[in-house]
Amino acid sequence: MHTGDWWVIGAMKLNEIGDNFGAHYRAKRVGRGIGSGKGKTAARGGKGQTARSGVSLNGFEGGQTPLHRRLPKRGFNNSIFRNDFKAVNLGRLQRALDDGKLKPEGTLDGAALVASGMLRRLGDGVRLLAKGEIRTAITIEVTGASKAAISAVENAGGKVILRANRVKKQKTEAAAPV
Repeated sequence: MHTGDWWVIGAMKLNEIGDNFGAHYRAKRVGRGIGSGKGKTAARGGKGQTARSGVSLNGFEGGQTPLHRRLPKRGFNNSIFRNDFKAVNLGRLQRALDDGKLKPEGTLDGAALVASGMLRRLGDGVRLLAKGEIRTAITIEVTGASKAAISAVENAGGKVILRANRVKKQKTEAAAPV
């Protein structure tokens, strides 16, 4: 519905916006009689697996050994046993302190970070990283921290308490002989 140039017409109206010509192609209606040219088998050929619905032949190469079986197996993946540490950067910590989401008094731990909305869930612990800067003196209890993050917090007058991973501690206690 093009009636002229936009600077002549004036403001654009939302109810007059239309797609460019040819932007949407009307879908072919298959299986609607022999006169349509796409009737009976609906452009799917004769019988067989691909004529049926629900066919998914990803990776199938007509009986030839598919690529994913021709290539050698390589590597090792132990990700189901990997610890899921949640990274917290010093810059985000300082922003939360400035916004009043966190209070610098007392010891900040994973539960306080979750309560403030900085983390969605605790996972296997919190790892403190040195991206950004911290200006407020805080005491923070984390599972792990980089050396740069520890020195940055201590330079600001704070303290980092490293504690053992609680999941590993439970496993070792259960495995200890009585």
